[in-house]
Amino acid sequence: MMGKSILIVDDEAPIREMIAVALEMAGYECLEAENSQQAHAIIIDRKPDLILLDWMLPGTSGIELARRLKRDELTAGTPIIMLTAKGEEDNKIQGLEVGADDYITKPFSPRELVARLKAVLRRAGATDNETPIEVGGLLLDPISHRVTIDGRPADMGPTEYRLLQFFMTHQERAYTRGQLLDQVWGGNVYVEERTVDVHIRRLRKALGDAYENLVQTVRGTGYRFSTKA
Repeated sequence: MMGKSILIVDDEAPIREMIAVALEMAGYECLEAENSQQAHAIIIDRKPDLILLDWMLPGTSGIELARRLKRDELTAGTPIIMLTAKGEEDNKIQGLEVGADDYITKPFSPRELVARLKAVLRRAGATDNETPIEVGGLLLDPISHRVTIDGRPADMGPTEYRLLQFFMTHQERAYTRGQLLDQVWGGNVYVEERTVDVHIRRLRKALGDAYENLVQTVRGTGYRFSTKA
């Protein structure tokens, strides 16, 4: 089996090298870029399986690049792990808000990085099913990363999309907030459980009056996606 390709985007060559050595030992193929422009060209050209993206980059910041990639349907499905020297909560939340799949704070051990990378790739593979899912007039198409409601495009952020995709592929079962964090955010310990409530509220709003009732609150447990009242 060919190793999956990982694009390392960091403006510091020694850091790229340290990461590349660890990843190559773990059987991955590494691509490198030192800024967002270079990274974007490689992403379009080589379509890496995952992007390790430094938060602070000269010119266009890593967070801006992440936002751009998640907005473009060609690259929206590519998992992104943000690398940063900052441990502040706001940045972590902001990174996840634009659709990053995980977050790792420098300095980190190569072993930790490889473990987080495997987990993100495993989750990405789990949602690789490309068959559109339909519930009534609600249609989620994993290939184009689009949701339509009665034929009209629904406007929702990347996290709401992932939440809806998880719900639509796991219907009629109640999940706790912790389970949803594991499945949708990937068990990032720094995301608080109330973050789930915020995104559920946004998801219901995006679904509108006709379909918001599909996302049901289960008292004392969490949430369930159900077509039964």
